Amino acid sequence: MSKKGQKLFIRIICILLAVLMAGSVLVSVLASTAGAVTQEQIKKLQEELAGLRQQQKEIKSEINSMEYEQKQVTAKKQVLDQRMELTLSVIENLTAQIEQYGIYIQEKEQEVQQRQALENEQWEQYKVRIRAMEENGTVSYYAIIFGARDFSDMLSRIDMISSIMDYDETLYQRLVSARKATEAAKATLEGVKADVEAAKAEQEEAEAQLEIEQQEAIDLLNSLQNNIDEAQAMYDQASEEEDKLKDEITKLQRQWEAQQRVKGTSVFKWPVDSNVVTSGYGARNTGIAGASTNHKGVDLKASTGANIYASDTGKVVTSAYSSSYGNYVVIDHGNGFTTLYAHMSKRLVNVGDKVTKGQKIGLAGATGIVNGPHLHFEIWKNGNRVNPLQYFDKSSYIVR
Repeated sequence: MSKKGQKLFIRIICILLAVLMAGSVLVSVLASTAGAVTQEQIKKLQEELAGLRQQQKEIKSEINSMEYEQKQVTAKKQVLDQRMELTLSVIENLTAQIEQYGIYIQEKEQEVQQRQALENEQWEQYKVRIRAMEENGTVSYYAIIFGARDFSDMLSRIDMISSIMDYDETLYQRLVSARKATEAAKATLEGVKADVEAAKAEQEEAEAQLEIEQQEAIDLLNSLQNNIDEAQAMYDQASEEEDKLKDEITKLQRQWEAQQRVKGTSVFKWPVDSNVVTSGYGARNTGIAGASTNHKGVDLKASTGANIYASDTGKVVTSAYSSSYGNYVVIDHGNGFTTLYAHMSKRLVNVGDKVTKGQKIGLAGATGIVNGPHLHFEIWKNGNRVNPLQYFDKSSYIVR
């Protein structure tokens, strides 16, 4: 493993130990949650989750770094593969050259044999001539000249001697030429053989070097892949720890919310001092543009500034303004019940406030789509609007 790979591996081991420590902290936190759940416990787990995610981020960064290095090595290997292909092409070319050289060598060897035979033939002819000259001796030339009968005969004899001498020179020059041709053919043959051997040596050296480089790249690639696999396994383990931690946080948050939820009595108090119902639940014709013709609550008589009371104990989940409801408040009473109070001139509670049955939560008014001051009152059960009047004694209110 390279020094860089060792450094990355050590770093990942440290991160893994941190993950295991986070897991042990989770166990201790879980053990402490046997009783009531507190926001501090949830906050501590959330901090542990944030730390775990940071560790995951660091592991992922290391994986990305190794994957980038792996890509570089892969690219290097691809270059080596291309060089190997080129080398193989060179080898094929050299092989073809060597085959051609073989044919050429055979031809040159035949030429050398032919040249050598010609040289031998010239040499034999020259030896015969030399032997004849030795047997006759140089006197024969003088005898030819001085044995002339007259001057004309002497000139003829001189021409003959010249021809003999020319013939001797011709034989010599042929012998020299044949010998030079033989030597040249042999030199060419040896040169071709040397070129072939050099090409083979170069080819073998290139192949050996490329094999070494390619093996190094493969080894490095395998080493990087092993490191990546180990880091990925650690990342997956950290992800499992994160999932467990998130599930436990969700569980504790739900427990905490359940503890914080204020449950009412499911027995409702009339929300205003007046007991007059000016508009009942269901279909109606208001004559007001934008007003609902299918009334999902009841309208209760109330003058501007009149007190509005919480119909049951609960927790404020909405305190806001809308174009239709005007100023309105929604209270969750638990047990599936929720109440809504609309068209207030002023809201006296905020989201998250705990209220008790009969507590003043606002002042009546005429905000939103209305034709005068009153309280629009709704009761929801399990997420659906129901007729609020069914929860009150008929003798306690008057419908007009």
